[in-house]
Amino acid sequence: MSDNYSLIIKNGSCYIDGKFQNIDLALSGNKIKKIGKIDLNSSKVFDASGKIILPGVIDTQVHFREPGANEAENLESGSRAAIAGGVTSVFEMPNTNPPTSTFKEFNNKLKAAKDRMFCNYAFYFGATPDNMKELSSVNTLEGCCGVKLFVGSSTGNLLVSQEKDIEKVISNSCKIISVHSEDENILLSRKKFIKEGDVTSHPVWRNEECALESTKRVVRIAQKYKKKIHILHVSTKQEIDFFSEKREGVTFEITPQHLTLFAPDCYEKLKTYSQMNPPLRSKDHFDRLWDAVKESLVSTIGSDHAPHTKEEKNRKYPLSPSGMPGVQTLLPVMLDHVNKGKLKIEQLIKLVCENPCNLFGIKNKGYIKENYDADLTIIDMNKEVVIKDSWIESKCGWTPFNNYKVKGFPIATIVNGSIVMENGKIISNQVGRPIDFKL
Repeated sequence: MSDNYSLIIKNGSCYIDGKFQNIDLALSGNKIKKIGKIDLNSSKVFDASGKIILPGVIDTQVHFREPGANEAENLESGSRAAIAGGVTSVFEMPNTNPPTSTFKEFNNKLKAAKDRMFCNYAFYFGATPDNMKELSSVNTLEGCCGVKLFVGSSTGNLLVSQEKDIEKVISNSCKIISVHSEDENILLSRKKFIKEGDVTSHPVWRNEECALESTKRVVRIAQKYKKKIHILHVSTKQEIDFFSEKREGVTFEITPQHLTLFAPDCYEKLKTYSQMNPPLRSKDHFDRLWDAVKESLVSTIGSDHAPHTKEEKNRKYPLSPSGMPGVQTLLPVMLDHVNKGKLKIEQLIKLVCENPCNLFGIKNKGYIKENYDADLTIIDMNKEVVIKDSWIESKCGWTPFNNYKVKGFPIATIVNGSIVMENGKIISNQVGRPIDFKL
């Protein structure tokens, strides 16, 4: 036959229709064109013998800091980190300076991303107490994944802490609402527990009640208006108990760091480099989060990639900012957990490929199907790597997983039909595009 394809991937184990199949893939342009035994022409053949081919991994929570904090990250460097770690698409957050909370700033971010990002991208529209008109019409925005609601732990006009304003945001939103769920009033009342120079006081200040009461409130309001709501970076056993009851329209995320690091060990070892909001907590919370994974209660795993410079992180607590990079380490860390028997590879695929597409209404991604987008992540489950700061593509130049040994690693990232990363090297120009969503 004379068919010509831009790329043929041969001999890999592909995750298709809920099972692994040794089958070939033929790509043409940015689409998967043929699945099966392929003996046709192509300018490029990738031999995936002994490797697993996943649908492109999607990180549903990253902060790439542009505009406003470009010294720690920008759209280009953050997307380099993504593809280096096997991530093909990201959802980027609105807490920039200025915030992404108007149509003007949203379109400015789209323009800034064009031809600069290595991975595909979508942006959250930030809720404020005063942008109800915009929230009711964000469905029309290209590349908008949803509405981001900060009910605590934000600055400027993105903080929506009063119940009447939270209710206005949720009732007016026409897309799924993702929530940073910490109660601002409880945070303010508990500042007395902050101990200067002692980062172990961080989870004492931002305690379980702070997270749970906030989550109960936003869920109650969302269910009142029959709106879909997604709680980000859940960190407490109390919230897992709350979610274990069937709650219509409510989903939640856990981060790799909350599934890997716990107090007090993380604070003793990493100091302020382990500081984030909501905090890393004690082992009993850590264990309950894993229960949620094993019981398939959790819907997504997102990195909450939130880099700061080393200079900033070295400040004496509490002047040190919260947040850590994570988009590049999300997949290696979680693959290591798969190899350790903490979850099955099929579960991980649901959490980082399928569920993000089903939950947020992404078109033509998340699955390996003919005529779907050619976003693929190729992994070697036997490859052992010691993660190092020097590997990190993020401008911040560090990771909380420095010297962390993992088994299971991405060896190639394919975005829109182009191999953008192979064997640790970025080999392509910026081919990322805005993600398409169902209306």
